[in-house]
Amino acid sequence: MKEFNYTITDEIGIHARPAGMLVKEAGNYPAKITITCNGKSADAKRLMALMTLGVKHGDIVTVQVEGEQEEETMAAMEHFFQTNL
Repeated sequence: MKEFNYTITDEIGIHARPAGMLVKEAGNYPAKITITCNGKSADAKRLMALMTLGVKHGDIVTVQVEGEQEEETMAAMEHFFQTNL
């Protein structure tokens, strides 16, 4: 398992549009991707689960990647967060 932390820079946090984009990006990889924030976790491939996290601007999220293509998936998720959130 690999993981990284990221501080959300989007002024609104993870709202519907970026959450949808995250689900779409995560769906491109076979690995399990979990987002954790403020003691709650969600599968990055499930839109409603992500929305229930209530991630706001300045929150620190932990992204965990486990399974097939961990390295590739991790690099893609880090890039996604840096360019979209």
